[in-house]
Amino acid sequence: MKQDIIDILTELRPEFDFSQEIDFYKEGMLDSFDIVALVTTLEEKYKILIDGIDVLPENFSSIEKIESLIRKGGGI
Repeated sequence: MKQDIIDILTELRPEFDFSQEIDFYKEGMLDSFDIVALVTTLEEKYKILIDGIDVLPENFSSIEKIESLIRKGGGI
């Protein structure tokens, strides 16, 4: 799942290296528009529903946080 998430993020913002262990949002790698696009992509790919209350920058700050969000939504 990790590589799939990196691939999705790289497609969204190819100018950044998402394999790094840094906070994507704080470092400016993702903005609110990117998060909306990411939610849509993750919901389609993993056949999940991400609750609106979970669409917060801190839930998209790392690969691990995104994986956790996918699991919470009923994904792999």
